[in-house]
Amino acid sequence: MTTPLRIHHVAYRCIDAKKTVEWYRDHLDMGFVLAIAEDHVPSTHAPDPYMHVFLDAGGGNVLAFFELPNSPPMGRDTNTPVWTQHIAFKVGSLDELMAAKAKLQAAGIAVIGPTNHTIFQSIYFFDPNGHRLELAVDTATPEMNQQLDSVKWAMLNEWAETKRAPRHAAWMHANELSGQSGDIGT
Repeated sequence: MTTPLRIHHVAYRCIDAKKTVEWYRDHLDMGFVLAIAEDHVPSTHAPDPYMHVFLDAGGGNVLAFFELPNSPPMGRDTNTPVWTQHIAFKVGSLDELMAAKAKLQAAGIAVIGPTNHTIFQSIYFFDPNGHRLELAVDTATPEMNQQLDSVKWAMLNEWAETKRAPRHAAWMHANELSGQSGDIGT
Protein backbone atom coordinates (compact mmCIF):
# COMPACT_ATOMS: atom_id res chain seq x y z
CA MET A 1 0.00 0.00 0.00
CA THR A 2 1.20 3.51 -0.76
CA THR A 3 1.30 6.06 2.05
CA PRO A 4 0.28 9.54 0.90
CA LEU A 5 3.05 12.14 1.00
CA ARG A 6 0.64 15.04 1.62
CA ILE A 7 -2.67 16.36 0.35
CA HIS A 8 -2.20 17.32 -3.30
CA HIS A 9 -5.22 19.62 -3.23
CA VAL A 10 -8.65 19.93 -1.69
CA ALA A 11 -11.39 21.08 -4.06
CA TYR A 12 -14.65 22.88 -3.37
CA ARG A 13 -17.24 24.50 -5.57
CA CYS A 14 -17.38 28.26 -6.01
CA ILE A 15 -19.92 30.69 -7.41
CA ASP A 16 -17.41 32.82 -9.37
CA ALA A 17 -13.82 31.63 -9.93
CA LYS A 18 -12.33 35.09 -10.53
CA LYS A 19 -13.97 36.63 -7.46
CA THR A 20 -12.94 33.61 -5.37
CA VAL A 21 -9.27 33.89 -6.42
CA GLU A 22 -9.29 37.63 -5.73
CA TRP A 23 -10.97 37.17 -2.32
CA TYR A 24 -8.44 34.57 -1.13
CA ARG A 25 -5.59 36.70 -2.50
CA ASP A 26 -6.85 39.89 -0.85
CA HIS A 27 -7.97 38.51 2.52
CA LEU A 28 -5.74 35.48 3.17
CA ASP A 29 -2.70 36.38 1.03
CA MET A 30 -2.95 33.17 -1.01
CA GLY A 31 -1.15 33.10 -4.34
CA PHE A 32 -2.96 32.09 -7.53
CA VAL A 33 -1.16 28.93 -8.69
CA LEU A 34 -3.02 27.53 -11.68
CA ALA A 35 -6.21 27.62 -13.75
CA ILE A 36 -7.57 24.72 -15.80
CA ALA A 37 -10.66 24.98 -17.97
CA GLU A 38 -12.30 22.15 -19.88
CA ASP A 39 -15.50 21.49 -21.80
CA HIS A 40 -15.56 17.82 -20.78
CA VAL A 41 -14.81 16.23 -17.40
CA PRO A 42 -11.54 14.28 -17.89
CA SER A 43 -12.48 11.40 -15.56
CA THR A 44 -16.05 10.83 -16.80
CA HIS A 45 -15.90 12.45 -20.27
CA ALA A 46 -19.24 14.10 -19.50
CA PRO A 47 -19.85 17.38 -21.31
CA ASP A 48 -19.74 19.89 -18.47
CA PRO A 49 -17.62 23.02 -18.91
CA TYR A 50 -15.81 24.21 -15.81
CA MET A 51 -13.09 26.50 -14.51
CA HIS A 52 -10.79 24.86 -11.95
CA VAL A 53 -8.56 27.29 -9.99
CA PHE A 54 -5.77 26.45 -7.54
CA LEU A 55 -4.52 28.62 -4.66
CA ASP A 56 -1.37 28.35 -2.56
CA ALA A 57 -2.51 27.66 1.02
CA GLY A 58 1.08 27.53 2.33
CA GLY A 59 3.40 24.68 3.21
CA GLY A 60 2.82 22.84 -0.08
CA ASN A 61 -0.94 22.79 0.48
CA VAL A 62 -3.26 23.71 -2.35
CA LEU A 63 -6.88 24.84 -2.10
CA ALA A 64 -8.84 24.49 -5.32
CA PHE A 65 -12.27 25.55 -6.55
CA PHE A 66 -14.55 24.58 -9.43
CA GLU A 67 -16.91 27.04 -11.09
CA LEU A 68 -19.67 24.99 -12.75
CA PRO A 69 -21.88 27.34 -14.80
CA ASN A 70 -24.20 24.62 -16.15
CA SER A 71 -24.96 23.03 -12.77
CA PRO A 72 -27.82 23.95 -10.43
CA PRO A 73 -27.04 26.69 -7.88
CA MET A 74 -24.73 25.78 -5.02
CA GLY A 75 -26.32 24.41 -1.89
CA ARG A 76 -25.17 22.91 1.35
CA ASP A 77 -25.95 19.79 3.34
CA THR A 78 -28.93 21.04 5.35
CA ASN A 79 -28.72 18.04 7.70
CA THR A 80 -25.24 19.06 8.88
CA PRO A 81 -24.82 22.08 11.20
CA VAL A 82 -23.08 25.04 9.54
CA TRP A 83 -20.24 25.00 12.11
CA THR A 84 -19.25 21.42 11.25
CA GLN A 85 -18.00 21.67 7.68
CA HIS A 86 -15.14 24.12 7.44
CA ILE A 87 -11.62 24.62 6.17
CA ALA A 88 -9.07 25.39 8.90
CA PHE A 89 -5.77 27.09 8.15
CA LYS A 90 -2.88 27.23 10.63
CA VAL A 91 -1.21 30.56 11.44
CA GLY A 92 2.06 31.03 13.29
CA SER A 93 1.15 33.08 16.35
CA LEU A 94 -1.65 34.64 18.35
CA ASP A 95 -0.48 38.06 17.07
CA GLU A 96 -0.93 36.81 13.46
CA LEU A 97 -4.39 35.50 14.35
CA MET A 98 -5.45 38.83 15.81
CA ALA A 99 -3.97 40.76 12.87
CA ALA A 100 -5.94 38.55 10.47
CA LYS A 101 -9.10 39.17 12.47
CA ALA A 102 -8.54 42.94 12.31
CA LYS A 103 -7.85 42.79 8.55
CA LEU A 104 -10.99 40.75 7.88
CA GLN A 105 -13.18 42.99 10.03
CA ALA A 106 -11.74 46.11 8.36
CA ALA A 107 -12.91 44.63 5.05
CA GLY A 108 -16.43 44.21 6.45
CA ILE A 109 -16.20 40.44 7.03
CA ALA A 110 -17.94 39.18 10.17
CA VAL A 111 -15.56 37.22 12.41
CA ILE A 112 -16.34 34.99 15.41
CA GLY A 113 -13.64 34.63 18.04
CA PRO A 114 -11.01 34.16 19.03
CA THR A 115 -12.35 30.95 20.54
CA ASN A 116 -10.10 29.21 23.06
CA HIS A 117 -10.04 25.44 22.40
CA THR A 118 -7.34 24.93 25.07
CA ILE A 119 -4.86 23.36 22.63
CA PHE A 120 -5.41 26.06 19.99
CA GLN A 121 -7.23 29.35 19.50
CA SER A 122 -9.15 30.22 16.37
CA ILE A 123 -11.38 32.66 14.53
CA TYR A 124 -14.21 31.81 12.13
CA PHE A 125 -15.68 33.57 9.08
CA PHE A 126 -17.18 32.81 5.67
CA ASP A 127 -15.75 33.15 2.17
CA PRO A 128 -17.90 34.64 -0.63
CA ASN A 129 -19.13 31.16 -1.58
CA GLY A 130 -20.55 30.46 1.88
CA HIS A 131 -17.72 28.11 2.94
CA ARG A 132 -16.90 28.45 6.64
CA LEU A 133 -13.22 29.12 7.27
CA GLU A 134 -11.11 28.95 10.39
CA LEU A 135 -7.71 30.40 11.19
CA ALA A 136 -6.07 28.60 14.12
CA VAL A 137 -2.91 28.98 16.16
CA ASP A 138 -1.61 26.07 18.23
CA THR A 139 -1.25 26.77 21.95
CA ALA A 140 -0.81 23.22 23.33
CA THR A 141 2.16 22.29 25.42
CA PRO A 142 4.04 19.05 24.66
CA GLU A 143 2.46 17.60 27.80
CA MET A 144 -1.04 18.41 26.57
CA ASN A 145 -0.33 16.78 23.23
CA GLN A 146 1.07 13.69 24.98
CA GLN A 147 -2.01 13.44 27.23
CA LEU A 148 -4.33 13.63 24.22
CA ASP A 149 -2.26 11.12 22.27
CA SER A 150 -2.37 8.64 25.15
CA VAL A 151 -6.20 8.60 25.30
CA LYS A 152 -7.19 8.95 21.66
CA TRP A 153 -7.97 5.24 21.08
CA ALA A 154 -9.81 4.84 24.36
CA MET A 155 -11.92 7.90 23.51
CA LEU A 156 -12.67 6.68 20.01
CA ASN A 157 -13.59 3.20 21.20
CA GLU A 158 -15.86 4.53 23.94
CA TRP A 159 -17.54 6.88 21.46
CA ALA A 160 -18.08 4.03 19.02
CA GLU A 161 -19.91 2.06 21.72
CA THR A 162 -21.88 4.81 23.48
CA LYS A 163 -22.15 7.81 21.09
CA ARG A 164 -21.60 9.99 24.18
CA ALA A 165 -18.65 12.31 24.73
CA PRO A 166 -15.92 10.45 26.63
CA ARG A 167 -14.38 12.32 29.58
CA HIS A 168 -10.77 11.15 29.09
CA ALA A 169 -9.71 14.71 28.23
CA ALA A 170 -12.17 16.63 30.42
CA TRP A 171 -9.27 18.84 31.54
CA MET A 172 -9.55 20.58 28.16
CA HIS A 173 -12.97 21.92 29.08
CA ALA A 174 -12.06 23.35 32.48
CA ASN A 175 -11.98 26.83 30.91
CA GLU A 176 -15.72 26.51 30.11
CA LEU A 177 -16.39 27.33 33.75
CA SER A 178 -14.90 30.76 33.11
CA GLY A 179 -17.17 31.32 30.10
CA GLN A 180 -14.62 30.31 27.47
CA SER A 181 -15.51 27.77 24.79
CA GLY A 182 -13.53 24.55 24.93
CA ASP A 183 -15.30 22.55 22.23
CA ILE A 184 -12.92 21.49 19.47
CA GLY A 185 -14.12 22.52 16.00
CA THR A 186 -17.00 24.67 17.18
